[in-house]
Amino acid sequence: METSMLIRWGLIIGIPLFCLLFYRFILRVFFGVVIVPEDKVGLVTKKFVLVGKQQLPEGRIIALNGEAGFQAQTLAPGIYFGKWIWQYDVTFQPFIIIPTGKIGLALAKDGAELETGSILARKVPCDSFQDAEAFLKNGGRKGRQTAIITPGSYRINTFLFDVEITDMISIPDNAVGIVTTLEGNPLEEGQIAGKIISAHNKFQDVDQFLNNGGYKGLQEQVILAGSYFLNPWFAKVETVKMTEIPIGYVGVVISFVGNDGVDLSDAEFKHGNIVAKGSKGVWAEPLGPGKYPINPYILKVELVPTTNLVLNWASARSEAHQLDKNLSTITVRSKDGFPFNLDVAQIIHIPTTEAPKVIARFGNMNNLVSQVLEPTIGNYFRNSAQDSDVIAFLGTRKERQESARDHIGKVLEQYNVFGVDTLIGDIVPPDSLMKTLTDRKIAEEQKVTYETQMKAQETRQSLEKETAIADIQKEIVKADQGVLIAERIADASVKKATGDANSVRLQANAEADRVKLLASGEAERTRLLAKADSEKIELLAKADAEKISVTGNAEAEKILAIGKSNAESYKLSVEAMGGNNFTQLKVMESIASQHVKIMPDVLIGGNGDGTNSGISGLLGLQILQQLGKKVDSGDSDNSKN
Repeated sequence: METSMLIRWGLIIGIPLFCLLFYRFILRVFFGVVIVPEDKVGLVTKKFVLVGKQQLPEGRIIALNGEAGFQAQTLAPGIYFGKWIWQYDVTFQPFIIIPTGKIGLALAKDGAELETGSILARKVPCDSFQDAEAFLKNGGRKGRQTAIITPGSYRINTFLFDVEITDMISIPDNAVGIVTTLEGNPLEEGQIAGKIISAHNKFQDVDQFLNNGGYKGLQEQVILAGSYFLNPWFAKVETVKMTEIPIGYVGVVISFVGNDGVDLSDAEFKHGNIVAKGSKGVWAEPLGPGKYPINPYILKVELVPTTNLVLNWASARSEAHQLDKNLSTITVRSKDGFPFNLDVAQIIHIPTTEAPKVIARFGNMNNLVSQVLEPTIGNYFRNSAQDSDVIAFLGTRKERQESARDHIGKVLEQYNVFGVDTLIGDIVPPDSLMKTLTDRKIAEEQKVTYETQMKAQETRQSLEKETAIADIQKEIVKADQGVLIAERIADASVKKATGDANSVRLQANAEADRVKLLASGEAERTRLLAKADSEKIELLAKADAEKISVTGNAEAEKILAIGKSNAESYKLSVEAMGGNNFTQLKVMESIASQHVKIMPDVLIGGNGDGTNSGISGLLGLQILQQLGKKVDSGDSDNSKN
C-alpha cells in the first residue's frame, strides 16, 4: 500500500517536472516544434526528402529548393512547427558580432565559380550575407568576397559563409597611405601605377572601383589620415610620411606616371623635357615649402636650395647641407715646382625658376657638385697655379680671387646656376719654402731697420747742430729780453711810486675822515651812556628807597609783634609762677646760655692768721698761669689731631 502511494506521488511530481525540464525535447519529438532563442540563429540540416527531388545539383552544398542537406534558409529567433526531429537537425549558432574598429570578411563555400583571372567574388544583394538564399539566387560566387561586414550583429548562415574579423586600416597624422590593389584590370603598357579612379570612396567600395575600370597593382591615388573600411583581400596599404619641403628650398617633382607632356623649356635647353604638372617627366612648377601627400613610388621630389649655398673645398669644414662632405682641400703645383694647398669656398645661388632645369640636367644636387663644381673649381686653380710661382701667387691673391669669381661665374651660367662669389681661404706653401721666405723677410726687415737707424742718427746730428744754434740764439734773445725787462721794471717802479704816493694820500684823507667820524660817534655814545647811567642810578635809588621803606616797615611790625608776644608770655609766666620765681628762672637761663662759671676751678685761700696770705696768693696765681698754658697747649694739640 505504501509502495503504491510512493509510486503514485512520484509520478504526480516527476512527470510535470520532467515535462518542465525537457519540454523542448518533448515538443520537438511529439509536435515537431523548434524554439530558437533570441540571441541565436537556427541552422537547419534536412536529413531526407519524403516526396520530390532529394539530391543536390553537382558541386553544390547548400540546398535552395528543399533538397536534403544544409539548408540555405536559417531560423531567426522564434517558434517553428513541422521541424520533426526524425527529418530535420537544427543547430543553434550565436550571432556573428563585429566589434567597433573591426570589419568582417566573408568567404563563401558555395555559389557560382569565380571569373577567370579574378580572386574576389563581386557583391550581390544578400543583406550583408544574412540571406544565404538571396546570395545564391542572385549569382553569388564562391571564395573571398569583395563586400565587407561593418561593425554590428548579424544572423549569418555559417554553413555557407566563414567570417574572418580583422582590423580597420588607420592612417596616422602627417602620413599618407600607399595603396596596392590585388584585383582589377592589368596596368597599361609603360605604366607603373593605376590611374586615378573616381567614386569608390577611397577604395572602400571595391565593386565601384572595379566597375569603373580600376587597375590592379600600385595606385596613383593615396589615402590621407583617418580610418577606413578597406578589404585587405583587395588592397594592401603602406604608410609613409608626408613629403616635407623646408623653408629655403623648393621641391622639383619628377613624375614617373602620366602622359608624355609637351616640352616647356626653350630651344637652347637640350638636357631633358620640362613638362606641365600631371605629365610624365620633370614638372616646370616646383613645390614651395610645406607638407605634401605624395606617393613616393610614382613621384620623386628633389630638394633644391634657393638661398645662397656655400660649398667648402676644405678638409676640416663642411656645411649643414652636407653637399660638400666629399670635397677636400685643393692641392696645386706652382710654376717653380712647389706643391701647396689652398682652401676655397664657392657661393652659388639657384633661382626657383631654374631649379627644374638643374634637376633635369643633373638629376640631383649631389651630381651638380660632383660633375660641375668640383672639376671646374679644382682645374681652374691648378691651371692658375702653373702660371705663377708660389711667392707671386701669394702676392696676387686678391687679383686671382677676382679672376676666379669671374671665370667660374661664367662657367656656372651655362648650367643654370648663378655664381655669387669665389673665396680663397688658407694658402699653405711647403715648409722649406716658408723658411726661405721667412729668412728673406727677416733680412729685409733688418735692412729696413738698419736704414731706419742710420736715418735716425743723421736726424740726431742735425738735431744737435740745430740745438746748439738754438742755445746761442737763446742767450742773445735772453740779453735782449733782459734790457727790455729792465726798462719795463723801471717804468713799473716809477708807476708804482706814483701809485703808492697817491695811495698814501688817499689813505691819510680816509683816515682823517674816519677819525673825525669816530670822535663824533664816540662823543655821542658817551653822552648817551651818561644819560642812560644817570637814569639807571635814579631808578635804582628810587627802587632801593622803596625797598628800605618796605623792609623797615615790615621789620618794625615784626619786632612789635614779637615784643607783644613776649610781653604777653612774661605776663602769663609771672601770673603762673610768681614774680620772684620767674626772675630766678630767667637769671639761671642767662647764666646757662652765657656759660658763666659760678664756682672757680682753683680756690686759693690763707691759714687764717694772714701771715702767708700774700705768698699763697702769688703761688695760686702762678699755678693758674701754668694751668692756662697747659690748657692752651692741649687745645692746640687737639686741634692738630
